[in-house]
Amino acid sequence: MMAARTTMTVRGALRSNVPLKGLNSWRVGGPADRLFRPADLDDLALFLSQTETSEPLTWLGLGTNVLVRDGGVRGTVIATHAALNDVVRLDNSQVRAQAGVPCAKLARRSVGWSLAGAEFMVGIPGTLGGALAMNAGAFGGQTWDVVAAVDTIDRRGEIRRRMTSEFSIDYRHVAPPGDEWFVAAELALKAGDMNVSKRETQALLARRQVTQPLGVASCGSVFRNPPGDFAARLIETAGLKRHRIGGACVSALHANFIINDDHASAADIEALIGFVQRTVEDAHGVSLAPEVRIVGRAGVRK
Repeated sequence: MMAARTTMTVRGALRSNVPLKGLNSWRVGGPADRLFRPADLDDLALFLSQTETSEPLTWLGLGTNVLVRDGGVRGTVIATHAALNDVVRLDNSQVRAQAGVPCAKLARRSVGWSLAGAEFMVGIPGTLGGALAMNAGAFGGQTWDVVAAVDTIDRRGEIRRRMTSEFSIDYRHVAPPGDEWFVAAELALKAGDMNVSKRETQALLARRQVTQPLGVASCGSVFRNPPGDFAARLIETAGLKRHRIGGACVSALHANFIINDDHASAADIEALIGFVQRTVEDAHGVSLAPEVRIVGRAGVRK
């Protein structure tokens, strides 16, 4: 079956030397050697089956929670947003969504179906694939709290259904079994009241509006909360709000956000991440672990 599939033609768009600044929420970084936008899941499987196993692969959804370095990304970047974008209701309590579906869209669609349990996802700025990979959370909820099963894909393009028991899941961390990536998930929700859930999501969005620097270039939260504390509190009490390196600045509104407000380079942002870590450790004796994923080759900081 695999041999027959390799004779088929990939339908998605494959381009070379593609700038990634417009494809991530920090608006920084160099180009990808190649960028592939699959037409759908079958097309993605076909592409992977025809790709050399030595080819580096980087997965990109909405480009949140990722810092693309100025030297660009070697190999192929696979863009899932707008490609793996199906979301359907399976029964009275379950929803199936592909990895490219924005979490906020998934939350709203579930509310529209009078299903409760996914309201917190309205506060996750990325796609379901990224949320699965890091157990993203917001407003006290975590992605894997509502996951019943997932579909993964490997480098040969083979798709597997896996249960939650096959994964090691922790706060902002998920260890998949082997070299596989998430392409879909089934969420176990519960019957709810659409109007009640709508009010809840509206309240969560209003809270986010006043507590987070929306409308500016950032990746969302930069650091994981350490046990029993909050990264934002530690950063703020270390006197780092508004601290700047180049065009990168610690937000005055929420200290766990670093914003690009003056043509920052990725090197500016990475330097500020390191400075915050060192300062917080000196001030509080706490080592902050980045939540953001850093990809690509470093460039020269100007």
